[in-house]
Order: sequence, then structure tokens, then C-alpha cells
Amino acid sequence: MKRMYHYATVSKALDQLNEKGFTCDFNRNADMIKKNPEKFEIVHVYRYEGDSDPGDEAVVYGIKSTTGKKGVYVAGFSADSDQETAKFLFDLSIRGR
Repeated sequence: MKRMYHYATVSKALDQLNEKGFTCDFNRNADMIKKNPEKFEIVHVYRYEGDSDPGDEAVVYGIKSTTGKKGVYVAGFSADSDQETAKFLFDLSIRGR
């Protein structure tokens, strides 16, 4: 069951996930997910929307693997963010519904 939360900041969302054991940084290990998408499930989604600048928008994913590894991925909406991985995770979250 996936839940969506709203927090004031991305760091608050990351703190909450960290307390729940989501300690792996999937931004650094995105290839693990891309190569084996069937082994991962998005269990939490935290959306952060910038009040003044739409470029501040971000989504924080809490991701769990079939091996029990739990981690986070932060997808930003700025021009320099990893759009390929962000789209991939969005597709993964849709599939998990």
C-alpha cells in the first residue's frame, strides 16, 4: 500500500524516511532499479511543491527492494535533474497501484 504525504521540506521527508529505515541513496544507485525494476516497489511518495518557484518542486520516493533494502530517491523538476530516472520511477509507481 502506497501512501502520499506532504511535508514542508524535502529534508523533513528524508528525515521521516530515514527514521523508518530507508537509508540507501537510490539517486547514487539508480542503475540498480533501472536494471531490475521488478525487484523494487515504491512504498512512500512525498511531494514537495515550491511556493514561489515551480523549479523547487520535488518528489521523494521511499523504495523497497525484494531483498529488503530500503532507500530513497529524490526526483526534482528542475532542468538539470535526471529526467530519465524520474520518469522511470513515475512509471514504476503507476504500475504498483
